[in-house]
Amino acid sequence: MAHYAKVVNNLVTQVIVADADFFDTFVDSSAGEWIQTSYNNNIRKNFAGVGYTYDKVRDAFIPAQPFPSWTLIEATCTWVAPTPNPMGESDTVGYHWDETTLAWETL
Repeated sequence: MAHYAKVVNNLVTQVIVADADFFDTFVDSSAGEWIQTSYNNNIRKNFAGVGYTYDKVRDAFIPAQPFPSWTLIEATCTWVAPTPNPMGESDTVGYHWDETTLAWETL
């Protein structure tokens, strides 16, 4: 079993789990294409989610930019704040990003 994302105009609209041979008989006459994704990020940088963008040049699924000031890290196609999170980028418990002050604020 694998995961596949339906991409329409570079935007993920659906994610399903299916065997590769499913697409041998599956008839989908709607616009877009099905692109394999990986929940452990082995391919295409990130696991696709509804609302993610698929970038063909990078061959990557990219989540929406959380705030205008955040920068895309090319190597991982993930977003980072201009100021490091005091608790680490992956742990926001106790802090939230304030786009007005461009700083992490305690809750």
